[in-house]
Amino acid sequence: MSVQLGQARNVLGGALMACSYAPLTGFFRTGCCETDGNDLGQHVICARMTEAFLAYSREQGNDLSTPRPELRFAGLRAGDRWCLCAARWLEAWQAGVAPPVVLTATNESVLEIVPLELLEAHAAAGS
Repeated sequence: MSVQLGQARNVLGGALMACSYAPLTGFFRTGCCETDGNDLGQHVICARMTEAFLAYSREQGNDLSTPRPELRFAGLRAGDRWCLCAARWLEAWQAGVAPPVVLTATNESVLEIVPLELLEAHAAAGS
């Protein structure tokens, strides 16, 4: 799916809202879970990090907790919001550790991979 930045829709059909500016997230580091054909990981699910998910991600070889100053990445903590790869979120769901999803900030393109009902069942409070 190719959408101009700022024109994306969320899974509820509205305008895609920002996921996080601090830490700054998104494939394009715009704060939104925007995507295009260059985003092979499809970083389209806005999720609120949990200790369980961060530990799971680290075990899978993607350490999101450790700061990486050379990449201007401070590391994530429980409670931070971050644009996750759709496939990784689905893996985490299958493992029982999927983090809560912020529906208004989750890109509608994820619906090609994850059903809306599943996202809604894991919606973050107030999303």
